[in-house]
Amino acid sequence: MVENKIRKEIKRHLSMKQVEGSLQIPSNYDELSKLTYLHAALCETLRLHPPVPFEFRTCTKQDFLPSGHRVDQNTRIIIGIHAMGRMESLWGEDCYAFKPERWIGEDGKIKRESPTKFSAFLAGPRICPGKEVSFLLMKATATAIIHNYNVHVVEGQNIGPKNSVVYQLKKGLMVRIKKRWS
Repeated sequence: MVENKIRKEIKRHLSMKQVEGSLQIPSNYDELSKLTYLHAALCETLRLHPPVPFEFRTCTKQDFLPSGHRVDQNTRIIIGIHAMGRMESLWGEDCYAFKPERWIGEDGKIKRESPTKFSAFLAGPRICPGKEVSFLLMKATATAIIHNYNVHVVEGQNIGPKNSVVYQLKKGLMVRIKKRWS
C-alpha cells in the first residue's frame, strides 16, 4: 500500500518536531529530499491528475513536430497534458494504474522523465520556474498529513471534473480524517 510505504520512509528519513499539541511536522526541510517514494507518488499523482489539464501554445515561425507534421506560423496548438498522462504509447499498458514505482530507477533514485513526456510543469523555456519549490511544499504538506492522520476516501461518491482551466472536482471529495496519535 502506497500510504504505508510513505509512512515507513518518513519514519526512516525524517526528524519531526512537535507543534500545537500533538501535531508533528518535518523539522529539517533538507531531509525531504530523501523521500524518494513520496516524490514518486507525487509525480504519479501529477501524471494522472495534472493541475492544468491542457495548455495552449502558438507557433512563432513554421516548424515541425517530432511526428513530422508541419506547423505553420501563428498556429495555435493545444497540449493535452491530462490525456498525455494516460497514453499507453508513453506510459505502457498500465497507464491508468497508480504506480509510483514507475518513477524509481534500478539505482533506487527518481527517474527523470523528459518534460515533453511528463509535462505537468510544461517544458523548454516555458517550464515552471517553481517546480522544485512546488515539490518541496508538496512533500512538506503530504508528510505532515500522512504522519499525523489516517485519511480515507468516503465510498460511493459521484466524482467528476468541473469544466475549468484548472483541474477541479464538480462536487469536491469527501474524506474521513482520523488523528493517528490520539
